[in-house]
Amino acid sequence: MLFVLIAKEYRSKAVFFKLARGKMAVLDPNPTTEKNFSAPNTRGRIILSAIINEHLVTGEPIGSKIIAEKFANASGLSSATIRSVMSDLEDFGLVEQPHTSAGRVPTDKGYRFYVDNLLGVLQLSNDDLSLINKELGLNEFDSSTAPDRLMERTSQLLSVLSQNVGIVVSPSLAKDRLQHIEFVNLSDKRILVVLVSAPNIVHNKIIRLNETFSNEQLDRTSNYLNARFNGKSLAEIRGEILKLMHEETSLFDKLLQTAMILCSQSIESEEDNRGEVYVGGTSNILTKPDFADLQRLRELIRTIEEKTRLVQILTECIERDPSLKNDVQVIIGSENSASSLKNCTLITAPYRVGTGGTTGSLSVLGPTRIEYARTISIVTYVAGILEKMMTKEYSSN
Repeated sequence: MLFVLIAKEYRSKAVFFKLARGKMAVLDPNPTTEKNFSAPNTRGRIILSAIINEHLVTGEPIGSKIIAEKFANASGLSSATIRSVMSDLEDFGLVEQPHTSAGRVPTDKGYRFYVDNLLGVLQLSNDDLSLINKELGLNEFDSSTAPDRLMERTSQLLSVLSQNVGIVVSPSLAKDRLQHIEFVNLSDKRILVVLVSAPNIVHNKIIRLNETFSNEQLDRTSNYLNARFNGKSLAEIRGEILKLMHEETSLFDKLLQTAMILCSQSIESEEDNRGEVYVGGTSNILTKPDFADLQRLRELIRTIEEKTRLVQILTECIERDPSLKNDVQVIIGSENSASSLKNCTLITAPYRVGTGGTTGSLSVLGPTRIEYARTISIVTYVAGILEKMMTKEYSSN
């Protein structure tokens, strides 16, 4: 049973995460400003953390009176002191006033400082652990779940836990490891390519060619590819066939040419260089007051629906800092390259299939006013589980 070891490792166990600086993406949209940035002192950090935590709950500007009530019994934190510290935080660019008579709200820079310096040790609650184990089938040791169904369930799980948008991307077709491939003749010079990649992920694609191939040619080609290139990606297969075409005898020329044509056509489009995308909970953003601007909401939904663009954004997040490619990355507001995400936070983590295998990703997309500590913990933990489950499935084949 594939998931026994996973369940034993994760079930009924508190999970902690120490997120030190250097373990998350730290983006620098304005290097000059950041170099001259002077961090707040201990008192300033306490007040900033209190402002952000309160704002995450209420969504309202936070005034000095609210903070003073929270620290009523703390020495050295009078109302006047708190007002002065809040003014200093505004000078640092960590908070701002929506209008003169309002309290303060965190800026993107404030959230960044909070994520990088103030989260400390994170813990998943027993309720979250229980739901994750239940939804991913760990309690039942369910080893029959198909990988595509598992990724779909994971995206839905992320959306339920975070009450935002959950996204899971499988490894790309071009980079997936071949387990089995078949070619089926259709009409009008079309061929159905059925590719089974590790771990048991089925891809179906119809390609159109300029020439006709017989069923015998297609069978011979698929048998050759399955026998010689099992465990390699289509991109690698295409490269090796090019090399073989210069080395093999003329007896195999036609076979290699056919294989080259079919492999090239199977991964010719931009879509083949991205994985399948599973999105859950898009409707959650409709309930967020943070997206009250209908024009911005439409642009955000359009980005989510454009799968190719969405995968490009997620890939940029994962690859932005090579030194952090195996860690959770948090992209906040103006740090996003896409204009439609300037009011959003994207929390992303990679997962690998097999030792040194291909990489997919899972993410939570929500407003900048997102529950950072809990969401980072969820994404980190679920990415680890998904990687183990997919790798166990891969190893069993």
